[in-house]
Amino acid sequence: MVSIKVFQQVVQDGSFVAAAEHLDLSTASVSKHVMSLEKRLGVRLLSRSSRALSLTEPGRVYFERSKTIVDDLETAELELGSLNSAARGTLRVTAPTWLAGQRLADLVARYQRLYPDIVLDVSFDDRVVDLVAEGYDLALRVVPHHLLPAGLIARPLRDVTSVLGGSREYLKRLGTPASPEDLRNHRFVAVGGSDVLSLAGPTGLIDVPMKVVMRYRSVMGVANAVAAGIGLAPLPDIFFEDQMFKPLVKPVLPAYRMPTRTAHLVYVSRKYVPFKIRSFVDFALDPVNRVSTPTIEGVD
Repeated sequence: MVSIKVFQQVVQDGSFVAAAEHLDLSTASVSKHVMSLEKRLGVRLLSRSSRALSLTEPGRVYFERSKTIVDDLETAELELGSLNSAARGTLRVTAPTWLAGQRLADLVARYQRLYPDIVLDVSFDDRVVDLVAEGYDLALRVVPHHLLPAGLIARPLRDVTSVLGGSREYLKRLGTPASPEDLRNHRFVAVGGSDVLSLAGPTGLIDVPMKVVMRYRSVMGVANAVAAGIGLAPLPDIFFEDQMFKPLVKPVLPAYRMPTRTAHLVYVSRKYVPFKIRSFVDFALDPVNRVSTPTIEGVD
């Protein structure tokens, strides 16, 4: 593409020297571009003499055809650049189901007031979505940075701490554990297939065997089961201040927590990040808007 533009400039200016000045290149570099293009095409494009340059017949045809193509490409680049910097379009976001609460809704509402012409299309899914294959612009993921596939950028949003939770009705019925040892007498709702609960406490990491009575593949399902009084389970800190869960669920042994993880904003690495993605990332990471980690204490 560069050689084509150089060739066009030579034709328009009528000399290698003038084209070199116009393009801020050396005369030798301009000549090299034209010769490279002629070699690739297998035809002579310019007739050179000591006095002037002129187009050969193949050169005239190539100049006219390539000019149309380059003009179309430059127009497309201008249009894409305009889209890239415009505050409009649809921003497709995927997030885990447990983030479908009021805090995220408040964040999205504040963003939408700033950019009313950007439509947010948010899908909640606990699986790891392929952003490129499924056409998503952005993902909220709680995953170690080193486990992200190549070609993705991950910006840390906030730490996520999980704490044991139980419904007020369950704890009133079966008692509130006073130590990790008391957990052996309680029922648990588990995420996935593990039967061991790892807790980080004042004396270090403790592994507690769980009596699992129900399993879910989604954290939101676990939270609903806990709220229904089925058993205890580790829940992300965000649930303990969610207006729907707060009246039903309270933290258990808040001094003993799951290892802290980090929520990231994840998007595909590219040279030019579209404005709709860049604006949301910048907005969410701004200290004024950042979703802070709640302080969890025991609740009576």
